[in-house]
Amino acid sequence: MSDESGRYLDAFLSRMKSAASPLRDTLMELLAKYKDVHDGKVADYIPELAKANPDWFAISIVSIKGQSIDVGDHKQEFTIQSVSKPFMFGIGLEEFGREHVLSKVGVQPIGEAFNSITLDEESNRPFNPMINAGAIAAADLVVGKDFPDRVTRMLDTFGRYCGRQVYVNSSVYASERATGHRNRAMAHLMLNFGMVSPSIEETLDLYFQQCSIMVTSHDLAVIGATLANGGVNPVTGVRAIESQYVKDLLSVMHTCGMYDYAGEWAYRVGIPAKSGVGGGIVAVVPGQVGIGIFSPRLDAKGNSVRGVKVCQELANRFNLHVFETGSDRQSILQHLSPVSSAQNA
Repeated sequence: MSDESGRYLDAFLSRMKSAASPLRDTLMELLAKYKDVHDGKVADYIPELAKANPDWFAISIVSIKGQSIDVGDHKQEFTIQSVSKPFMFGIGLEEFGREHVLSKVGVQPIGEAFNSITLDEESNRPFNPMINAGAIAAADLVVGKDFPDRVTRMLDTFGRYCGRQVYVNSSVYASERATGHRNRAMAHLMLNFGMVSPSIEETLDLYFQQCSIMVTSHDLAVIGATLANGGVNPVTGVRAIESQYVKDLLSVMHTCGMYDYAGEWAYRVGIPAKSGVGGGIVAVVPGQVGIGIFSPRLDAKGNSVRGVKVCQELANRFNLHVFETGSDRQSILQHLSPVSSAQNA
């Protein structure tokens, strides 16, 4: 971040410590505006997910200085699901480097559903780590001396991103494991082409567990702020990922993170993001803030209906699109830097 941007951020944070926060008012306004939107439905193909209250709704923002605003059901936990995918990809990058990882999973957007059983015809790789096949290949790159060690490494990584200890919801994990036949088919197809190791059942179990990690909208905002801050958690000061790989995660989130809505998302919203069928969305404004949204009603592509609407409105109001140019781009920090957590709703 430039010195000038830093001055904007410091000055605005100091002004925003008053009880009357314009950004907090904006988030409350959006919460009220979209809480009565009942389009979409809760995911039910995983039985445990069908138990979610469709009216849960939360919006959180965390800045690169650790300041935060949370409104709505921001303390409600839910399973991270596909929002986990970029961060497992990051573990593989740190362990093996780009070239080896790219030999196992590509970074090409694909205009098909996240659970499609298809590989690149030329390379036999899954197209990208944001779809299920690519996420399974990425999970296979999380190594350890045994399976419990692999699980521990995964949980420790997400703990650094969230700034707290996280855990796997055993009921959701059991439900994912019992119904994950399509994912098993993908894994066996990749095993046939040498994209994953023979320890396929362990890798699938790790994948089911990663999707079953419990988080809140605030956690997602902290995760996003960690990426916005070059890989260092702005609340704890702990590095979650090497700085050189942050751009890798943000790139695949920007081009592939919103299922087969990714292209339109990049056009309309224009910031890196990842959604999950648990109803979560994490979005990143590099150098500024992370955004976390939770609402379980999903559209036909698997994205939170309210979450997409909130992100579109935030992007339009505050000129968040990465290709926004001119003086408007300078004013983003003044509008989006959030207040301390003491003022949360």
